[in-house]
Amino acid sequence: MVVLAVTWTANPGHENEVAEIFTKLQTASRQEPGCLMYTVHRHKTDPRHFFIYEQYRDQAALEAHRNSPHFQEYAVKALASIGERTQGNLYSPLTAD
Repeated sequence: MVVLAVTWTANPGHENEVAEIFTKLQTASRQEPGCLMYTVHRHKTDPRHFFIYEQYRDQAALEAHRNSPHFQEYAVKALASIGERTQGNLYSPLTAD
């Protein structure tokens, strides 16, 4: 399993637009065969900050996600113009389930 933890910051005034795009990206990503979990969180007190927690079956599934049409449309094109990915870290579980 591959885990990706990402943080995003919306540009001022684009918070709700970023949330709408992330909702679409979350829905589409969850349909990918190699995606085990894709959950977008919004900071409780600062609506500009988002945390995305993703789990994929393996590295190939993560690459398929990054190359998918919906990722290219929402993350690469739409989100990049109204926000900034501030951090992204890959993890793997300590133990295999």
